[in-house]
Order: sequence, then structure tokens, then C-alpha cells
Amino acid sequence: MSTVDKMLIKGIRSFDPENKHVITFFKPLTLIVGSNGAGKTTIIECLKLSCTGELPPNARSGHSFIHDPKVAGETETKGQIKLRFKTAAAKDVKVCLSYRCADMDREIPALMGVSKAILENVIFVHQDEANWPLQDPSTLKKKFDDIFSATRYTKALEVLKKLHKDQNQEIKTYKLKLENLQTLKDAAYKLREGIAHDQSRTESLKSQIQEFETSIQDVDAKIHHAEVTLKDLRKLQDQISTKTAERSTLFKEQQKQYAALEEENEESFHYDLIYRADTDEELKEWKTKFEEKVAELESKISKLERELTDQETKSSFLRKTTDDCFKEISKLQTEAEVNLSLKNERDSAIRNIFTTHNLGPLPSSPFSNDDALSFTKRIILRLPDLEKDLQDKKKSNEIELKTAWDRYMVANDQWTTADVQRQAKVDLKSGLRKRIEDKENERNSLELQISNVDISHINEREKNMRTEMERKKNLIAERDFESNITQKQTELYSIEQKIKALTQEKDIMVGDSDERVKLSLKKSELESQKRKHRKIIDDHREKIRGVLKGRLPLDKDLKREITQAVRAVTMEFDDLKNKSHEAEQEVKMLQTKIQEDNNNISKLRKDMESRKRYIESKIKALDRQYSTIDSYLKALETAKEKRDVQKSKYNIADGMRQMFDPFERVARAHHVCPCCERSFSAEEEDEFVKKQRVKASTSAEHMKVLAVESSNADSLFQQLDKLRLAYEEYIKMGKETIPNAERELKKHSEELDQKSQALDDLLAVLAQIKSEKDSIDVLVQPIEAADRLFQEIQACQKQVDDLEYKLSFGGQGVKSLEDIQSELNTLQITKDSLHNELEKLRDDQRYMEKDMSNIKDRLHALCAEKVQADNVFRDVRKAEEELERLVEEKSQVELDEKYLKETIGPLSREKDKLLNEYNELKAKLNLEYEEQSKQKMSYAQEVDSIQKVAFKIKEFHDLKKGEKLKELQEKLSFSELELQKCEAKKQHILSELERNRDVIRSRDKLRRNIEDNLNYRKTKAEVDELTREIESLEANVLRVGGISTFESELVKLSRERERLLSELNRCRGTMSVYESNISKNKVDLKHSQYKDIDKRYFDQLIQLKTSEMANKDLDRYYNALDKALMRFHTLKMEEINKIIRELWQQTYRGQDIDYISSYADRLVISLPLFQVLASLIIRLALAETFCLNCGILALDEPTTNLDGPNAESLATALLKIMEDRRGQENFQLIVITHDERFAQLIGQRQHAEKYYRVTKDDHQHSIIEAQEIFG
Repeated sequence: MSTVDKMLIKGIRSFDPENKHVITFFKPLTLIVGSNGAGKTTIIECLKLSCTGELPPNARSGHSFIHDPKVAGETETKGQIKLRFKTAAAKDVKVCLSYRCADMDREIPALMGVSKAILENVIFVHQDEANWPLQDPSTLKKKFDDIFSATRYTKALEVLKKLHKDQNQEIKTYKLKLENLQTLKDAAYKLREGIAHDQSRTESLKSQIQEFETSIQDVDAKIHHAEVTLKDLRKLQDQISTKTAERSTLFKEQQKQYAALEEENEESFHYDLIYRADTDEELKEWKTKFEEKVAELESKISKLERELTDQETKSSFLRKTTDDCFKEISKLQTEAEVNLSLKNERDSAIRNIFTTHNLGPLPSSPFSNDDALSFTKRIILRLPDLEKDLQDKKKSNEIELKTAWDRYMVANDQWTTADVQRQAKVDLKSGLRKRIEDKENERNSLELQISNVDISHINEREKNMRTEMERKKNLIAERDFESNITQKQTELYSIEQKIKALTQEKDIMVGDSDERVKLSLKKSELESQKRKHRKIIDDHREKIRGVLKGRLPLDKDLKREITQAVRAVTMEFDDLKNKSHEAEQEVKMLQTKIQEDNNNISKLRKDMESRKRYIESKIKALDRQYSTIDSYLKALETAKEKRDVQKSKYNIADGMRQMFDPFERVARAHHVCPCCERSFSAEEEDEFVKKQRVKASTSAEHMKVLAVESSNADSLFQQLDKLRLAYEEYIKMGKETIPNAERELKKHSEELDQKSQALDDLLAVLAQIKSEKDSIDVLVQPIEAADRLFQEIQACQKQVDDLEYKLSFGGQGVKSLEDIQSELNTLQITKDSLHNELEKLRDDQRYMEKDMSNIKDRLHALCAEKVQADNVFRDVRKAEEELERLVEEKSQVELDEKYLKETIGPLSREKDKLLNEYNELKAKLNLEYEEQSKQKMSYAQEVDSIQKVAFKIKEFHDLKKGEKLKELQEKLSFSELELQKCEAKKQHILSELERNRDVIRSRDKLRRNIEDNLNYRKTKAEVDELTREIESLEANVLRVGGISTFESELVKLSRERERLLSELNRCRGTMSVYESNISKNKVDLKHSQYKDIDKRYFDQLIQLKTSEMANKDLDRYYNALDKALMRFHTLKMEEINKIIRELWQQTYRGQDIDYISSYADRLVISLPLFQVLASLIIRLALAETFCLNCGILALDEPTTNLDGPNAESLATALLKIMEDRRGQENFQLIVITHDERFAQLIGQRQHAEKYYRVTKDDHQHSIIEAQEIFG
């Protein structure tokens, strides 16, 4: 640790510039004793200058500290200080200060291991600054910060605070910019969204237009095809008509020819011969080869005779075959009887099923196989119909159930929506209740603060403080410190001049060779000072007259009168400033209230406008017919009427739907019409049931549509009804709330005008007083300079007079050296006494000024407390208003919740009712479905039994037993028939033989008959040909279709084309509107305000967020640094106060003060004794705390103003400190005192072998002598 070893002093203050004075510093005590004025304090000043580079107080850049070469008559300055010390690392360092060096000033404290502030304020403290711990709080805080090395941190706190404030302003600006960009961004987003929406709609419309165009083309193609087909059909119809007329004519001709032919040939014997000719060619051949035919007839007659013989042979064979068939038929007839009984059973079952299920009429029994097969197929085909009926029933049941379920879901959605809204209101109410509790706690907290504040007491204290301040001002004016101090300074100066005169007189004894030179220099200096003084007075003469009301006092009284004028104007200025501050606070409070009123009105209007926009937007969204808030009641009434109408329609449709299912059951069960009871055939019943199911299905869809419309109408009414509260609040705000707020604003504005006028008057007076104060303050420095010059002129004049007197009367009245020395000692004692009195006056002045400053500080603090109380009152009112608003909002929410609860009850009952109806309908329909399913199963069983019987009958037929029986019977019949034919043929052959013989006998008649037959056959062939052509044409017509069908289809297609053209034109018109909107929105987006809006918004958002985060970091840094600094300060002050308490209890002998401590950087002690002792103890405590690396402590005149006992106690305490530090090698205590008793108490041999005594030689140069320590 660092210690000082030696110091050389030369040419500093009273030390001889030609001789070197060296002092060695001992451990642990270096004691320096000497009379006042001997130069002891110069040693401390040299130590301080060497270590810190700081000149002593009032040194004025070295003046009066270093020997002046002009006064000494030298050409160079010979002041020098050398210091040898050991650093904290125990290394020797030599420092020589012959001139100032800033680098050395920074280097030495670092080498010594302590800061410059500790060297200045703790280790090496000048005698004039020994009581610095008792200075004003601001100065004391600064010194403590320097000692604690916290100055840079306090500056950092100030910088952080300023940065935080500036950053807050920037953040407000950024927020405003961001809000503006947000508005633009939302507008741009809406434009883009509108463009995208319109483009999507345009694309959709384009696709629809293409579809419509394709459909129109298809319809046009169909119309063209129908027209062509219709044209072809009409052409075919014309051909059929022509052919029919032609055939009719030929057919009549044919009938005539046939009739004539029948009459002619009725009795003709050769008719059969001609008739048997198969073709026209044969007849023609007969005509051309008649003779040949006659020959053939003769040949044929021969042939017939042979055939007659053959027939007789065949007849005998057939008789034998008939006998064999009779035997086989008897066997098969038995099996046929069994098959017949099965057929009867089958026929009975078919008749029962047809009768039971009304499948249509039946022919009388028995049924043929084909009929039975047909009936069986009809029965089997009925089974898929029943299955289809069952499926249709299932589908219709599902549709009805879905309709009922949809109604339930609509009711359930309404109930869920209402319940969710109610829950939201419950949550909102809970949040409002919490906010009300927080606001009540805040209000109670503020009321608790108000309860601790007594405004009347504060006003009384303020009044008392102002009275006390006036009393202090009067007391300071009565004491007239300035004049007394000036008088004492004059006396002190007079004594110093006498001392100087005696010193000069003493020096005269040595010789006066330089006296004339000095006289010349003094005269020139005197003239120069007088010129400066006259110049200052002349420059400010008019200002002085203006301040002193036209008077110009004497030079010696000028400073005193200007000082009194400054004090009076300052007091008046401070008083007016306080009043203006109070008036300004009242104006600011009213401005704040007006701003709050404006904000409240603006907020109410915005709230009213937002409610209006909300209600209007809801009305527009719910019913486009109404768009303004004034039409709300009309819209509500219209919605109510629409809901009632839709509900009535739904109930009517529901009643009609419930009739379809009973009608179907009655028709199926009784096969009659449920209304007129007319019986149904199977086809009529199926058609009726089908029609009922179609109607039921259609009515189900219609019911679903009506249910949706009814639900929509009810939902519209409910949503409009929910807006009732918002509408009532809107009306209330427009008629009551806003007018009341505007009246309150007008009242505050009138009060503000009055207060502002009073403030303007005060500020005008204050400006005038400030102008006067500034004009006086401008004079203070010149007047002080003039007064200083006047004092210097007086002193210089005295010196000139003394020199002139000395030169004129040098030989007269010369005193002896002993007399002069005795007189000098007496004058020195008087000077010291005057100096002490002067210091006491200054201390009293400082104390009273401090007291005055303290009173002002307390007055300002009281004013601040009053303003704070007003702010608390305002906060209480604001909290109560906010609480009232929250309570009102809570009551509104409770009303909404109550309304929703009342709404939920009917909705819940309606939902449960619909659910029960759904369950009942489901059970009912399931039961009907089960019954119909059972009927279908029974029918399937009956079909199965018929199929089994039919299988046995089919087996009989598959074995062809019936066919065999039939074949045998047919064979028998055929044999009998052949036998009969054979007999008949024999007869025929005989008759034919006879006719042929007759033909030969009648040849001419035969030839004419042949020609008639040929004509008839030709006509008949033409008729047949026309018939085939007509049938072909009719077949073509049937294949193509009927004309009426194509005509109706053509009308239908024409209507469809017109509808598609209408839809196409509507889509094109709508698309043109969307394209126009797209163009307009794109033009709007091209405006400069929307350019890069997303990027600008994002950049601004990033800038705002980073600024906010940086500002929060600054706030955290500030709080952390402030807390750390306060914590460090508190810890150090606790440590210092602990040491102060111990040292005080060891040192102070009185019983009235137990201990002292420094609190809030302030220590106020009134008595000079306590001041000196407390200051000394605080320095010792600071040295104990901070001088760990530097164990040096210099005490300059520690016993000043201490009485005997306390001085002894201080000596004891110092001895104890040295005893405690015995083991610390670097501990050095440097004590400078003029108190011999105190020096003897601490100057003991165990602490030091020698002490230093400082005296002055005959030339008044200080001399340092080492002497043996006191016994």
C-alpha cells in the first residue's frame, strides 16, 4: 500500500525560493506544530497539489501561492515541490512539480491506489474546506458520489433518463405513423380483396357464360333436328294419305270383281279346279295351254283312279293304329288328373293372392298354363314392387326424419348460439367485476392516501413557512452580514497593512535599496487600478442609477447597496415565481380536465358513431332494404311480421304433410280412396300410392325449405332484437350523455379563461421583475470587480503612502528589533482573533443562508406535496367516474345476461320438444316400416309356395306327359281324322274324278272363268302392294315418333332457349359491373399512398417494436443501475455511519448527543464545536472505509473550535486509531496543529521520535525544524 516518504518545498507561499525545505514523514505519526501564519497549512497544500494537481482555495491560478517574480524583482519563478512516495505495489516514486502537468495529475492517484476525490476530500483537506461534510445537500451528494466513484454512474443515469425520454417521443411518433400506415394497409387490403373477389366472380361468370353458350348451341341443334324430323313426318303423312286413297279405290274394284266372280262361279262345276290353281302363272298357263290341260285332265283322271286304290289301302292301316292309341291314352289320363288337381291348387292360390293384394281381375277357373304362367309372373313381378315400396317407405321415412332432425338442429343451433352469448356475457361480467374490484382497491388506496393528507394543514404549513421565510429574510437583513464582514475585512486588512508596515520597517533595518523601485511600481499599479475602477463605474453608471432609483452611492457603499437591491429583487422574484407556479399548476390542472373532457366527448362520439356504424352494418347485413339507423324500428317490425307469416306457412304445410301417410295406409289396407271411398283397381292403387309418395317427398322438401325460411326469419328477428339495447344506448348517448359532457367542458373552459387571465397578469409582473433582476444581476460581477479594485486601490494607496513616508522619514523614530517583533506578535494575535470572528460571521451567514435555502426547499416540497394531493384528488374522482362507468356497464351486461337466460328457456324447451317429436316420429315410422316388411315377407312366402306347385306342374310338362297324352290323343284323333280324310279323300277323288270329267265336257266356260280370275288376282295384288307400302310408311312414322310429340318438344326447346338467353345476358351484365369495379380498384391501388404499403408498414412496425424493446432495455438498465448505485451507496453509508458512531462515542464527552449519522447525504449541526468534531469524525470514517490501499490521513488544525475536553477526547481517539493500526505498515497520520497541549497529548515516543516545528525567520520565510518528541 502507498505511503509518502519525503517532500521538498521551495518558493511556495512563505517558503524561501532560494532555500530547500525538506520534511520526512514518519510512521505512524508525523506531527507538525507551529503558530498561526507560520506556514503549516502550506505543507498540506503542497501534498494536495503534488498528488491531485489542485490548487488551494482562493489561489487564483497560483496567485499568492507561488512567489511572484515581479514583486520579488526576479526574472524567473522558483517555486518547486518534490515528493517521494511509495506506490500501492511498494515501489519508490519521485514526483517533481515545477509546473502543472495534466498527465501527472491523472497518474499519481493511480499510483497511490486511491481516487483523486479521496485525496482531495479525505486525505489532504485544506483547513478552509475542513467542514465540507456540513455543506448543502447537493454539494455534499456530489462529493460523496466522487468519493464513491459514482459520478460516472450518475451521469450515465442522466444520459439514460434523457435517452428514455427522447425514445418515448420517438415511439409516440412511430405509433402515429404506424396507425396511419395501418389505415392505408387496411384500405389497400380491402381494395385487393375486392379485386380478387370480383375477379373470381368474373371467372365464375365466364364459365357460366360458356356453359350457357354451349347449352344454347345444344338447344339450337335439338331445335334444328326437331324441325327437320317434323318436316319428314309431315311428308310421310302426306304419302300415307295418298296411298290410302289409292288403295281404297282399288279395294272397291277388287270387291266388285270378287262379287261378280262368286256369282258366276257359284254353280260352276269347274270352279274348284280353277280355284285350286295356286298362282297367277298357273292360270295364265291354263289359258295358254288349254288343250294341253285338257289332255292333262284326262291323264289326271287316270291318276285319280290309282289314288282311290291307294286310299283304300291306307284306310285299313289307320284303323289298326287307332286301336293301339286307345290303350296308351288310358294310362296317361290318370297322371293328367293328378296334374289337374295341382293346377286347381295353383289356380286357387293365384286367385287368393290376386284377391288379397288387389292385383287385378282374373278369368274364370281353370287357368291355362300360359295364363297361370302369366299370373305367376305378375305375382313374382309384384315382389320387387313390394321391395321397392319398402325401400320407398324407408327413403320417405329418412326424409321425414331428416326434416324433423333439421328442425331440431336449427333450434339446437339457436339455443347453442344464445348459450354461447350468455356465457360470453358471464365472462364479461366476471371481467368487469374484477376490474371493478381493482378500481375499488385503487380508489380505496387513493382514499387512504387522501385520508393521510390534510389540505388545510398543508395550507397552514405553507403559510407558516412563508412567514418563517419572511422572518429569516428580515433577520438576515437585520444582521447585515455583508457590512459586518466588510468591516471585519477592513479591520483585518488594516492590521495586515500594519503588520506589513512593521515588517517593512523591520526590513528597512537591513536596507532600503529597493524601496524606490517598489514605490514607482506601486504608483504605476495604483494608477492602473484607478483607471480600471473608473472605467467600470463609468460603463455601468446609468445602470447603477436605474437600479438605485437615480442615486450613485460612494465607492465604499456601492457593493453593499447593490447586494441589498439584489436580495430584495430576488425575494420578490421568488415570491412571484412561486405564485405563478401555483397559478400555472391550476391552469394545467384545468387544461388536463378540459383535455379529459374533450377526450371523453370524443370517446363518447366515437362510441356513438361506432354503435351507429355497428347497428347500420348489422341492419344492412340482415336486411338490405334498410340501411340507416333511423329505419331500425321499422326493420324490427317488418322482421317480426315476416317471422309470424313464415311460421304460419310452416304450420299449415306441416298439417298437410301429416295427411299423406294415413292416406297411403288407408289405400293399401282397404283398396279404396281415403276421401270418396271409391274402390281402386291395382293400377289405380299403385298410381295413387305413387302420387302420395311423390307429394310426401315434395312436401318434405317443401317443409325443409319452409323450416329454413321460418328459422331464417326468426333468426333475423332475434338478431335485430339483440340490437335494441345498442340502439337505446345510442339514443341515450345522443340525448343525455354527450350534452352533459359538453356542459361540463364549457364550465371548465370558463374557469380556464379566468385562471389563464390571472396567470398572464402574474407572468407579466414576473417578467417585469425578472427584467429588473437581470439588470441587477448583470451589475453584480462588475460591482464585485469594482469593489475588489477599490479595496486593492486602498491597499495600494496605503502601501504607496507607507513607502513615501518611509523614504521621507526613514531616519526618525526607529524602533528596536525587539519592539517591532513584539508589536508584530500583538498584531498577529489581533489578526487571528479578527480572522476567527470573520470566519464565524461567514459561518453564521452560510448557516442562515442554508437555513433560508432549507426553508425554500421545504416550501417547494410542500407545494409539490400540495400538487400531488390535488393529483390524488383528481385520480380519486377519475377512479370514481371509471367505477361508475364499469358498474353501469356491468348492470348492462347483467341485463343482457338476464335477457339471454330468458331467451334460452323457450329455446331449450323448443329444442327438447323437437327432439321428442323426432324420437316419436322415428319410433312411429320404424313400426310402420316393420309392418310393411312383415307384409312383404308374407307375400314372399306365398310366392314361394306357388313357385313350388308351379315347379311340379312344370316337371309334368317337362317330362312331356301331357304332350305325350296329347300326342297320343292327337295321334288317335289324327288317325281317326286321317281315316275320315281317307274316306273323304276317296269321296273327293270320286267327286274330283267326276268334275274333271265335267270340265272336259265344258271347255268354253272354263276359258272365260280363267280370265276373270286373272283380273281379280291382279287387282288383289295391287291392293296388297299398296297395303304393304302404307304399313311401311306407318312403321316409319311410328319409328320416328308422333308429330304432336315433336311439336311439344319444339315449343319446350324454344322456351328453354329463351331462358338460357336471358341468363346469358344477365351474366354478361353482371360481369361488366365486376370488370368496372376491378378497373376502378386497380386505379385506386396505383395511388402513391398505397405504393409498397405492406413493406412500409412492416418496416415501420419493426422500427416501432425495436424502439420499444430498446426503450424497455433502457428503462431496465436505468432501474438496475439506479438500484445498484443506491445499494452500493447504502452499504457504504451504513459502514461509514457505524464507524462515525464508534468515533463519536469515543470522542465526544457530552451527554446530550449519543451518536451522529449521515442520512440522505445530509448532516446538519448548528454549533461550531459539533461542526468541527462531526466533520473530523466523518473524514476519519471515510478514511477507514476507502483508504485501504493508501493509509495516509492529514489533519490540518483538527482542534479548531474544540473545547479542552473534546480536544483531549480527539487526541485519545487518534491515539486509539494509531494503536489499532500498529500492525499496518503503511499507516501514516499527519497532524498539523497550533495547540501545544493537543500536540503533547498525541506526540508520544511510541508513535514518533521527532516532530516538526514551523516558524518564520527574520525575512518572514517559513522554516521547518525537526525537534525531539515531547517527554
